[in-house]
Amino acid sequence: MSADGAVTTDGAVTADDAVRERQRPLRSVLGRFATGVAVVTTVRRGRPAGLTVNSFTSLSLDPPLVLWCLNRASNHRAAFTAAPHFAVHLLAADQRELAARFAGPGDRFERLTTRPGPYGVPLLDGTIGTLICRRDRIVPAGDHLVLIGEVLDHHAEPGAPLLFLDGRFHRGPDPETT
Repeated sequence: MSADGAVTTDGAVTADDAVRERQRPLRSVLGRFATGVAVVTTVRRGRPAGLTVNSFTSLSLDPPLVLWCLNRASNHRAAFTAAPHFAVHLLAADQRELAARFAGPGDRFERLTTRPGPYGVPLLDGTIGTLICRRDRIVPAGDHLVLIGEVLDHHAEPGAPLLFLDGRFHRGPDPETT
């Protein structure tokens, strides 16, 4: 057993596993809150970066601000904390595969068609909304960073959103038919 109380022999529980187990009840409650699903993209040193988030929300209309949260341990932390601009793509209900791609390991842009957006930010096709943002500030908060962006441009398309609830993707209502 290690000094922090976690068993460290082969196949045993690690400190990270113990933390996840303690967090499970809270994660279960928070998972009951349906959220939209977005992919945030940026470019740093000529290389695209992107990840799936469900922590996106509007913050202010005047000035136009949005926010999303980035885990401090994310492999994309350097890209998003250094890049001055990012794009938030609100995923359509039929974009589960795209959400999974940007949540998983590997080169998320491999064999993916994107188009260059303002400030070199890669843009995704088929989304129901896109916001181009200038990073306004980063606020440390627990094990995450809150990235606040000023909305410089935005575009919406009709369609049903992709939602996340209880650890699974769901089709949201189509505003055109409700």
